[in-house]
Amino acid sequence: MKILVVAATHQEIAPFIKLNDNIETLICGVGIPSTVYHLTKKLLQQKYDWVIQAGIAGFFGNSKIKKGEVVLVEKDVFADIGVQEKGNLKTIFELGFGNENEYPFTKGWLINNSERLQNISLKKVKAATVNTLSDNKKQTKLIKKYFNAETESMEGAAFHFVCLHQNVSFLQLRGISNKVGERDKTKWKIKEAIENLNLELIQLIELLNK
Repeated sequence: MKILVVAATHQEIAPFIKLNDNIETLICGVGIPSTVYHLTKKLLQQKYDWVIQAGIAGFFGNSKIKKGEVVLVEKDVFADIGVQEKGNLKTIFELGFGNENEYPFTKGWLINNSERLQNISLKKVKAATVNTLSDNKKQTKLIKKYFNAETESMEGAAFHFVCLHQNVSFLQLRGISNKVGERDKTKWKIKEAIENLNLELIQLIELLNK
């Protein structure tokens, strides 16, 4: 089984790297552009049975998710590519600049349809990917309401986008470190999120190898 583990930063998967030098890893950098470029380049060079993205993320205050918990992203979306006008959000599809059902999109979403998701006990969530993290409450409410998203990151949708285009099996794993819009890092649980993320990552790879 050939597996590639992808992360935005070394810090997010450092415990995993220390214990698993036999699994290939790729640090793409933070954000959509870096993820698209480095992951596409890697997948054109090598073939993998599974690609796993592991990183921390924020959550939208949903009661079923807690700080420090690890979740599995079932579907992701580019949440801020479009227009915000008069308190409303319009996606590029609504603006007529694309077809929301043109592959790899399904109604504007980038969906992981792998049957493996059902065999993993982690909570399955809908995620929003943004270019800018902020404490703008109006933006946070708008994205949460429009997409009914449960988590937010800066790379998830880019990861799904590339993997779907390259026709490779993939999983997006996220450790929840903070509430979206909460910029006071004394309230974050980065350490717990990373510790739990890496534990779940190790167990996930063991499951895939069975």
